[in-house]
Amino acid sequence: MSDTKRKCMGKDCPNDASSLQCPTCQKLGKESYFCSQDCFKRNWSDHKAMHKTQSNPLRTLFPPKVVSEPDPATGHYNPFPTFSYTGPLRPVYPLSPRRELPSKIKRPDYANDGIPRSEQVFTQRNKIAVLTKEEQDGMRKVCRLAREVLDIAARAAVPGVTTDYIDEVVHKACIERDSYPSPLNYCHFPKSVCTSPNEVICHGIPDQRVLQDGDILNIDVTLYHGGFHGDLNETYYIGESAAKNPDNVRVVEASRDALDEAIKLVKPGLLFRDIGTPIEKVAKSRGCSVIKTYCGHGINQLFHCAPNVPHYAKNKAVGQAKAGVCFTIEPMISLGTHRDKTWPDDWTSVTQDGTRTAQFEHTLLVTEDGVEVLTARLADSPGGKVEMPEAANGTPAEAPKTEIAA
Repeated sequence: MSDTKRKCMGKDCPNDASSLQCPTCQKLGKESYFCSQDCFKRNWSDHKAMHKTQSNPLRTLFPPKVVSEPDPATGHYNPFPTFSYTGPLRPVYPLSPRRELPSKIKRPDYANDGIPRSEQVFTQRNKIAVLTKEEQDGMRKVCRLAREVLDIAARAAVPGVTTDYIDEVVHKACIERDSYPSPLNYCHFPKSVCTSPNEVICHGIPDQRVLQDGDILNIDVTLYHGGFHGDLNETYYIGESAAKNPDNVRVVEASRDALDEAIKLVKPGLLFRDIGTPIEKVAKSRGCSVIKTYCGHGINQLFHCAPNVPHYAKNKAVGQAKAGVCFTIEPMISLGTHRDKTWPDDWTSVTQDGTRTAQFEHTLLVTEDGVEVLTARLADSPGGKVEMPEAANGTPAEAPKTEIAA
């Protein structure tokens, strides 16, 4: 290790940095070290302006200060009216107040101040944890509960309800299972679930927008129970017309099938860099692209940890699967470009060309001879595979032809 000291990223701070990193920068693959928690907190309002995505270096550093006039009838408004949106979707504010939990529910370390300190320990950030039998059982339980909560949320996702209502449903279902909704205040995320409709790739913030017949909606649920996190998501067709739209079906089923194909590879000895190859092959065969900014991740007592699991081919991910390792695969597939753009809320990631996108995710446990899908669908889970609708001439609609790289 080099003896060169890192300098604290705090404004005008003369101190050397410790091992403390900004968690949002970590997720974006950037490094930003601070000398202390207090220094990080003091600099948060200025530092968060740096959180532009890697693939969009021209993103405006400072979100617009103006807001649109509230609708007199509803009180709703667009908080970023001067922002250059890539598609038809707009945020609908105000956000509902932060939802509370009973004091008896065990909380992760970031629940109060938004800082996941346990994920910032240098040795833990780089080491791929192998779980004991008892820890594996803990993961099985929380993942089973997370599946139950996602299924409850999916049944509630119908035209006419808001994504904020989905958040309320998830929050209450977590409480009923003596669980903490992991997204709540993780790196200051304001809600208990991520809801990502249409052109939103991931990290959509539940708000007052009403779901419409024809939408597609990703619901990303993570629970914290018994000291472990369980993470999964699916994309659902909203209303009767959604599954009759060939583009909807093409992108949703490409993401579903890409995840299934990737899971088939998982066993001891698998190189994490190889997981993206079948995912990209499926995506290209449907005329779609793979979002590159976000990746799967290790999960256990930590929400996000090693390994990183990219979803595109020819990546440089390090490490290999071993029995007892838990991680997620969660391909995000777009009808158009793989490039993303982030709204001024610092969370909502959308496609740069405004095309629709879909995602599916499972938490996986590597076993001695293969893989156990800890978040597997149940016999009565809502959603499920949809066949490509017929074109006007009665034949199945075809995906655009895309050359598949060897």
